[in-house]
Amino acid sequence: MHTMFSIQTCIDIKVFILVQKRKKSKMGANASNMEGYGHTSSTPHPSSSHIITFHSTAKWKAHFDASKLTNKLMVIDFTATWCAPCKSMDPIIQEFAYKYTQVEFIKIDVDELMGVSQEFQVQAMPTFVLIKKGKVVDKVVGARKDQLQKLIEKHTN
Repeated sequence: MHTMFSIQTCIDIKVFILVQKRKKSKMGANASNMEGYGHTSSTPHPSSSHIITFHSTAKWKAHFDASKLTNKLMVIDFTATWCAPCKSMDPIIQEFAYKYTQVEFIKIDVDELMGVSQEFQVQAMPTFVLIKKGKVVDKVVGARKDQLQKLIEKHTN
């Protein structure tokens, strides 16, 4: 037996899930929000750089404020679990994190940290925001590996 859902039903389910996530987040019951952020070493290389994933707006803001004091390039990957182009860029970002060790790679899920994605005016995924000293220096919208690589190289030289 096949069950078919209307588009409105799917939207209602998504909204319900997001509301539940917000409630849990506000109550502090969401374990991932309590963790703050984590390092993922998802590249196959044993000495790989890390991609930092944030699950808490407060932890993100503290990290971002601290980054303003350095000249290090930060590349923020605004992504979503349901976004196919985002998933196709994952191994590329892992490769870049391994290759460009002087660059800090950050991953932010737009559904999880909506306020942060709105702050950076993210309207499509994936969006890559390049930041130096707290200022946006460039932005790439879409799964554009070559453009992203050129901009990373431009801002690290």
